[in-house]
Amino acid sequence: MENEFVVEVVSQALKVTLMLAAPMLIGALLVGVLVSIFQAVTQINEQTLSFIPKILVIIAALVIFSPWMLETLVTYTRDLFISIPELIRR
Repeated sequence: MENEFVVEVVSQALKVTLMLAAPMLIGALLVGVLVSIFQAVTQINEQTLSFIPKILVIIAALVIFSPWMLETLVTYTRDLFISIPELIRR
């Protein structure tokens, strides 16, 4: 097994992981910033005020982006399985 092949597989795995996590993380980040600004303006220091909207946005992102996420994951897995013979030849 050559190092370049392993580096390529790990690089693709990290890229797919970041792509799959991005919609939820970006949504939670934006809602967190908006809630923090709202809390700073109104001087409300309630912890659940920031937690519940983030959870709702993450659930909404999962519902909205789940077909794309599943397609991306299946494509990556298929490509990985197709590359197994190339790995065995080395």
